[in-house]
Amino acid sequence: MCQPHLMVMSLEKSFYVFHSNIHLNINQGKIYTIFKLTLEYQWGDNVNKKDTCEIFCYDEEKVNRIQGDLKTIDIVSVAQMLKAIADENRAKITYALCQDEELCVCDIANIIGITVANASHHLRTLHKQGIVRYRKEGKLAFYSLDDEHIRQIMMIVLEHKKEVNVNV
Repeated sequence: MCQPHLMVMSLEKSFYVFHSNIHLNINQGKIYTIFKLTLEYQWGDNVNKKDTCEIFCYDEEKVNRIQGDLKTIDIVSVAQMLKAIADENRAKITYALCQDEELCVCDIANIIGITVANASHHLRTLHKQGIVRYRKEGKLAFYSLDDEHIRQIMMIVLEHKKEVNVNV
């Protein structure tokens, strides 16, 4: 963890924290680089809670390790797959297919309230990303989830959303 040198000046209920402009800190053999002059002002209970670091500081070992890991996986395909499900109609289709093993295009269109043509368009996108598969039976096309992983992803996201809503 980065720990820059701090200079604190107290003034009753307020105080200022100054971080050094450039500082190299050797902590347990790790070198941390800290940039940016930061001025933080707090007054009583009105604490300014920011959702970002107020100084630039990183753990070079962790950064290098994770950057190396990212080079070994196909993260672009993962992003494309998640993006395909991120569309509201395609998320509904994916959820519907979680509820029943197999549905025809007409069933899907009626379940989510869109045209058969629109449902077919969304199903083609999901198929291209490996989310669904289909089979033809005469003039009907039946779709199902590609495998159990897709069902698990959808159920995990729904469960997480419930937890987030409870904690908000």
